[in-house]
Amino acid sequence: MGFLFVIFLFISHLNTAFSGHCSTTTATKTFQKCMSLPTQQASIAWTFHPHNATLDLCFFGTFISPSGWVGWGINPTSAEMTGTRALVAFPDPNSGQLVLLPYILDPSVKLQKSPLLSRPLDIHLISSSATLYGGKMATIHNGATVQIYATVKLVPNKTKIHHVWNRGLYVQGYSPTIHPTTSNDLSSITTFDVLSGSAATQHNNVDMLKLVHGILNAISWGLLLPMGAVTARYLRHVQALGPTWFYVHSGIQLSAFFLGTVGFAIGIRMGAMSPGVTYGLHRKLGSAAFCLGALQTLALLFRPKTTHKFRKYWKSYHHFVGYSCVVLGVVNVFQGFEVMGEGRSYAKLGYCLCLSTLVGICIALEVNSWVIFCRKSKEEKMRREGLISGSDKGSGIHSGTHSGIHG
Repeated sequence: MGFLFVIFLFISHLNTAFSGHCSTTTATKTFQKCMSLPTQQASIAWTFHPHNATLDLCFFGTFISPSGWVGWGINPTSAEMTGTRALVAFPDPNSGQLVLLPYILDPSVKLQKSPLLSRPLDIHLISSSATLYGGKMATIHNGATVQIYATVKLVPNKTKIHHVWNRGLYVQGYSPTIHPTTSNDLSSITTFDVLSGSAATQHNNVDMLKLVHGILNAISWGLLLPMGAVTARYLRHVQALGPTWFYVHSGIQLSAFFLGTVGFAIGIRMGAMSPGVTYGLHRKLGSAAFCLGALQTLALLFRPKTTHKFRKYWKSYHHFVGYSCVVLGVVNVFQGFEVMGEGRSYAKLGYCLCLSTLVGICIALEVNSWVIFCRKSKEEKMRREGLISGSDKGSGIHSGTHSGIHG
């Protein structure tokens, strides 16, 4: 079962994503607590001193480009990028050495109206520094780990902190450019209590919803719906099956639409839980596929009898809407892999293998249909010319080369 393979790969990815390692020890300091952050393989270690509300911490991040940047910061008011007081590490454009500069991410940064310029932070930052993992001999490259140290004086009795982090490909002068906009990059925010070490559960919930959303939609829109179309196109011409093909086709398509509806609803919920994170194309394709699927389901209630004069119009509508829904569903599954940051994952590879297998089966059945059609046409022509007599029944699939999910 192909979709079981897809589920296995998705769950394997979940285990990898949730099993990130964190460390309380660096080359120069030892901290009391640590936590793996939900994205970018980042982590943070810290020690909180309640008597003076001072927080010592070390953020662990990785570069994605030799000329890129890695940043960490605190948002004093809310769990979002805008308003974050950040420390950003990148190679000095003149010397190539690692530098760490402070930045305030005001609303103009998100709108990209002007370059991001370094300026002093308006929080009580006692000290800060950055080092590359590996010591003085380490170099900045794709995958290089950077450690950003900071000591911050917190507001008394306020130990729940909004942490924001990210990384980018380029720095123009001393101005970091915009970071990538994949799902992981836009979700690089978490909130936890530095005194107790307990994290807000929303990000874990979003990660779980994201996994379920991906599995359900890959199986329903990406596999079951095309399978239902295949059964209608090729099984309907197997005379031995009688009307069984229709019940198989309807069962597969209704199951696909039910699972797809649940996946669609989860997507809507994730959007509500992640304000400011939008995926315009993915959302539009998903909404279009869902609407077409709903129209197909409703069309079953108005299916004319085979002798009705409107039957041919219904079939044309059903074929067009059905295949449009299949195409949109498959395209949006691939778009979903991209927004999840899984464009090169084993989960996507598994889905591609399942889909290519289905396409291969379709090609084989289509070739078989045309072979039978051509043979029957040749026999019919020879009968008309009197070269042969009688009639051959043939076996199974015949000429029906018209397309359709069912009719």
